[in-house]
Amino acid sequence: MANYPLDLTLIVIFALVQWRVTRLILAATSQRWIRPALFLFAAFLAVSYAFTFSVVLARIRISTRIGSILGAGSLAYFLTVTGVLVIHRALAWVRKLLHADVHPGRRRLLNAAGGALMAAPFAAVGYGAFIERIDFRVREVDIPLAGLPPDLDGLRILQLSDIHLSAFLSEAEFARAIDAALHLHPHLAVITGDLISGHSDPLDACIRQLARLKADAGVFGCMGNHERYTGAEDYTARQSARVGIRFLRGQAQTLRFGDAVLNLAGLDFESWRDRSRYLHDAGRLVVPGATNILLQHNPDVFPEAARQGYHLLLAGHTHGGQVTVEILDRSINPARFFTPYVYGLYRLGNAAAFVTRGIGTIGIPARIGAPPEISLLRLRKA
Repeated sequence: MANYPLDLTLIVIFALVQWRVTRLILAATSQRWIRPALFLFAAFLAVSYAFTFSVVLARIRISTRIGSILGAGSLAYFLTVTGVLVIHRALAWVRKLLHADVHPGRRRLLNAAGGALMAAPFAAVGYGAFIERIDFRVREVDIPLAGLPPDLDGLRILQLSDIHLSAFLSEAEFARAIDAALHLHPHLAVITGDLISGHSDPLDACIRQLARLKADAGVFGCMGNHERYTGAEDYTARQSARVGIRFLRGQAQTLRFGDAVLNLAGLDFESWRDRSRYLHDAGRLVVPGATNILLQHNPDVFPEAARQGYHLLLAGHTHGGQVTVEILDRSINPARFFTPYVYGLYRLGNAAAFVTRGIGTIGIPARIGAPPEISLLRLRKA
């Protein structure tokens, strides 16, 4: 979902960062060719940065692989250089503060520590891109629900989301996540959107891997924003149905477990821009007397889902923040600009919502503090 104030803020910050970098380079050299080269580089960065926007990435006519790489490169550049400049300024302030009192040996130690600190942004992005991005983990979560029938107590639900099979997640890497899921033996499996990122990404390969999932009551899904952006909703539903996966698009499926009825409803992605009409007419899918679960890619609909009588919302979309930093026991990440429901289990009255981190990435191909996950949810009587 779009957040225009945040987008504008980032554009201004990155423009100021590049302006500062340009000034530093020009101050360090008098070569005539540097100025036009820096201008061309800045223009290249601006064009590349446009590909970090999901709508642009999904609708460009060139290969989305190329667009993804250009966008990721520009975003990684801006994030690391911004971090370096902030650290550089902080170190300059410390050096100025201590300049008169620091012994030469300690000053050399301070300079060495400063150099290490300035390398930290590059190390963090490298770790997130090459290690944590593909560190697939199974996370088991108990979800207490008031009034849960005895025959649903202990029901296991496998949730996969935000796969984004693309330039930065290969089919072989995704197959590893599916392999891990095959050992979980869920009663029900759900997919909560974003199989791919752009129009030329390997959607059929993603569906081929998802077809390997096994669950007693079947495999169901809902559409994400990237299925909408790429115009692939109908194709995804049609091809998935051929391999036994049913995408619920304003539909519901009742499932019986012993004497208990679980009603599973699903809706296509609902954008933040349409928040005044969240889940319009979705109440018609609620079955009285059943345990009602809603699949919706956007977790921001949770309050409305609870109001309409859904007992549990399963969502994704946020990637758990994708890049998350803990400061004073508070998670700081970009997703908090979009929704208060970023990751994990939430409650409103007797209703619950679970937001998974998902599998893939968007924008920068890295996960920092928010590793990809395969979610195994276990319903429990509250």
